[in-house]
Amino acid sequence: MRKSIPVITLLAASLALGGCASNAGTGAAIGAASGALIGKTTSNHKNKRAFIGAAIGALAGAAVGQYMDQQEAAFRDELAGSGIDVVREGDNIRLIMPSNITFATNQSSISPSFDTTLNAVARVMTKYDKTQLSIEGFTDSSGDASYNMTLSDKRAESVKNYLQMQGINAQRLYATGFGETQPIASNATAAGRAKNRRVEIQIVPNQA
Repeated sequence: MRKSIPVITLLAASLALGGCASNAGTGAAIGAASGALIGKTTSNHKNKRAFIGAAIGALAGAAVGQYMDQQEAAFRDELAGSGIDVVREGDNIRLIMPSNITFATNQSSISPSFDTTLNAVARVMTKYDKTQLSIEGFTDSSGDASYNMTLSDKRAESVKNYLQMQGINAQRLYATGFGETQPIASNATAAGRAKNRRVEIQIVPNQA
């Protein structure tokens, strides 16, 4: 199973990724310097790549937890019945999008049925604009590892580009692929491989 790791840090201050749900006071314990520079510290081929977040306004102190509580509720409402898992991790939100509703096999073009889901994501992100998004692609272990890495990159970029077309500021978005390196199920079974072929969106508050 995939181990939980921090995905994004704000100005080198780590955001805690806890397994329990946050409440309105969670954000009070998390501080960061002003600005929107955020660094990616995952262990894939783009380790430590950074990007500049947009000047979209920032959250501070106890407001962080309340803001993310409201955004989580909005996602659960918009994505109900879509097959997307909404996972709360401390003050972060993770959307897990399985392969059966995202991309056809070996394709990086978004499936038409995925449009509705991404439109719902965009609606929430437009309303809650004080957050950054890390869009991450994953594959199973079938085939060449290098090919899988490239495919996962392209899928993450496709989601990023689609959200941009829906009006989400490009500077809020970061896309990367992990290939087959972070399975969440066994690749020994068809059911496990299906779970590993996925896109995840990590949603992180912009703090100051």
